[in-house]
Amino acid sequence: MKGSKVRFLFASAPDSWGVLDYPGPSWEQSYEKMLDEMVDAGYTGTELGPYGFFPTDAEILRPQLAKRKLELLGSFVPVRMGDPGAGAVVLERIRKVGKLLAALKAPFLVMADDQSAERNAFSGRASDPGCPSLSGEQWRYVGKVVAEAEKVANEFGLDLVFHPHVATYVETPDECERFFDATSHTNIGLCLDTGHCVYGQGDSVREAEKYKSRLRFVHIKDCNAAVLQEARRHKWTFEEAIERKVFTVIGQGDIDFSAFFRTLAKNGYSGWSVVEQDVKFGDPTVRPAESVAASLKYLRGVVSTVDDGKAAS
Repeated sequence: MKGSKVRFLFASAPDSWGVLDYPGPSWEQSYEKMLDEMVDAGYTGTELGPYGFFPTDAEILRPQLAKRKLELLGSFVPVRMGDPGAGAVVLERIRKVGKLLAALKAPFLVMADDQSAERNAFSGRASDPGCPSLSGEQWRYVGKVVAEAEKVANEFGLDLVFHPHVATYVETPDECERFFDATSHTNIGLCLDTGHCVYGQGDSVREAEKYKSRLRFVHIKDCNAAVLQEARRHKWTFEEAIERKVFTVIGQGDIDFSAFFRTLAKNGYSGWSVVEQDVKFGDPTVRPAESVAASLKYLRGVVSTVDDGKAAS
């Protein structure tokens, strides 16, 4: 399994412990205990999570990561990309997060459109009549704001990648294509999230193949297809679907990770995959430490078969 260990590196993230994008009870849990549980499970990297959950002083966070031999990979930064009135706020937020990431030598800044109530009402159903979408003028503005964000990321030596996300204006494969058309004058890469891809009516293997030249970072989620079907039928919001466990321990859902990692290997992808399971904080049936450990054990088995398959071919 030597080849797969070198090619595929696995990290964890605070959202597997139910940490939300905004302050609240989920932020009151111990981040030190969380980092210990990541290491105990076998992970060698982590994402920052929402800015403010981990310490925002690099001199405090750096030794916490170093003593656990954990690499910080980046941070998920949702911004209102299609809103010209939010331009200054967008760049200010990217600069604030970028400064911390650069101080800790993290390689990635993961940009996404921010969730909105109007798109959340159509989560997983963007093809339904009445689903709002960006106008041509807004798409032109997306191209402008991404170019400006890329300049800021470059100032900090960060690789800017884009994460299509449920309940946003860039959720579906068609919207992802529109995004990369609008930003073709930039070098922004793709952060492909397997769970969000499936939720947004996409296929993670097909998207990995389509964007093989831009795929620079991966988020791994597994999805329960039956729950997702119910979410669409009942028109649940994204949060309602998470509460009903639309995302599972990796390997217990319906995504074909063997096919996904074979595609990555075939296309020469080498680097990090962040293992995530969005869960509702405080749910007594959710045991994050056990879940992230089981997910990593499963994925290690998957990547070993990728190498075994190459050896047999």
